[in-house]
Amino acid sequence: MSDIKSKVQGLDPNVSPRDVKHLASTTGNIYEVLTVISKRANQLSVDLKEELHAKLKEFAVTSDTIEEVQENKEQIEISKFYERLPNPVLIATDEFLNNQLEFDYRNQEADRSNS
Repeated sequence: MSDIKSKVQGLDPNVSPRDVKHLASTTGNIYEVLTVISKRANQLSVDLKEELHAKLKEFAVTSDTIEEVQENKEQIEISKFYERLPNPVLIATDEFLNNQLEFDYRNQEADRSNS
């Protein structure tokens, strides 16, 4: 996962307009492109969430009372770092545009073999 974090450091976290025809040129269908990007974004989101929770779990303190809330500078910095990362959809879109995603049509291949 650390390779994703290092790769997206230069990526602009702001949303920018995309040429739909350019996106669809790879598959010929914009809906297929959106499906590929959304599935990859879901994978990235789950991976980043699990990594963040694992890092924050190190700072977990069990206490009996709610009033005992402690601030940990390292925990705050880790949280801020993950908040500054680009949205997983932006990362997935960038990967798609740079031809870093591989995808196939499993259902269509299964349907063809059954025919």
